[in-house]
Amino acid sequence: MGASRKQSHSGQMRREYDFSQGTRGKYATRYAEGSNVVVLDPDVARLFPDDESVNRALRALAEVAPRRPAVRRKKAAR
Repeated sequence: MGASRKQSHSGQMRREYDFSQGTRGKYATRYAEGSNVVVLDPDVARLFPDDESVNRALRALAEVAPRRPAVRRKKAAR
């Protein structure tokens, strides 16, 4: 929708949006489990065309990357 078109703010749903056959909460469990979305730069996306190739590369990197203990930060004084 272009920026020049007016949007209706009447609070009513448009007639073309028909959710009468919809299922409430169909994806609620999946959404609650969480998801990490990462946007790849185009040059990287050409190298890794799907999620499986990205995960495989990251797992290989994790195997060879040096492991360091987590750094604990001091709480800020109030």
